[in-house]
Amino acid sequence: MSAVDRPSLARGAGAVQMRGVSVRHGDRTVLHPIDLDIVAGSWLGIVGPNGAGKSTLLRAAAGTVPHTGTITLGDQATAGLGPRERARLLAVAPQQPTIPSGATVADYVLLGRTAHIPFLRREGAHDFTMLAEVLDLLDLADLADREVVTLSGGERQRAVIARALAQEAPLLLLDEPTTALDIGHQQHVLSLVDELRHRRGLTVVSAMHDLTQAAQHADGFVLLHEGRVVARGTAREVFTPALVERVFDATVSVIDDGGDLVIVPRRDRAGWP
Repeated sequence: MSAVDRPSLARGAGAVQMRGVSVRHGDRTVLHPIDLDIVAGSWLGIVGPNGAGKSTLLRAAAGTVPHTGTITLGDQATAGLGPRERARLLAVAPQQPTIPSGATVADYVLLGRTAHIPFLRREGAHDFTMLAEVLDLLDLADLADREVVTLSGGERQRAVIARALAQEAPLLLLDEPTTALDIGHQQHVLSLVDELRHRRGLTVVSAMHDLTQAAQHADGFVLLHEGRVVARGTAREVFTPALVERVFDATVSVIDDGGDLVIVPRRDRAGWP
């Protein structure tokens, strides 16, 4: 069995439960209390306009912003988890990652293996096997020795996703995973994540701006607006012209393209003769 085919080890690993999760920045509530149940092996799309709270919700799940309420990953409450314990449960591909100075692509992706390497030990054979596989999967093998800071935006984004996949966590959090990618790599990365989700039993939670891409890959959706959940359900339940117009202040057509939904902005001719 290939390293990237390894199934989740724990029964229910990757399942997420949130109860009353809320985030405040100073005296402002940026995410109002939210309850979520995410089934292991599913793909949940978090959508909404800029400033709706999408990234904040992901950061709360990742433990990188203080929050109220409770979050359970699999059968473990996140409160009190150390960084290594949390890293074995979830991997994050953030919008604005911290890139160590001088790190090559190979060095950076190997950082995803940190939680699996005992203290005072070096990487082992499996770690380098995972490195080689994810570099190949993300079309980065030829860039392995390049410093990450020298990459294009799209190449860097693929390195960020490669690091998250190398982590082998049952839950994958993606914050705008197609940012800076050309259309070919957008399709490749999202299809790859979906394939690995089915092969490895991954749970995926992604914040995405492109509603069509979200509709074509995720199983279910949470639509946020001003830090509140305004809709949840399937693509057909959430991406209705009336709801998109109300939340995004945009006029769209929703087209059924052989089972997939395509959300197309329509030219606003208001005020034109």
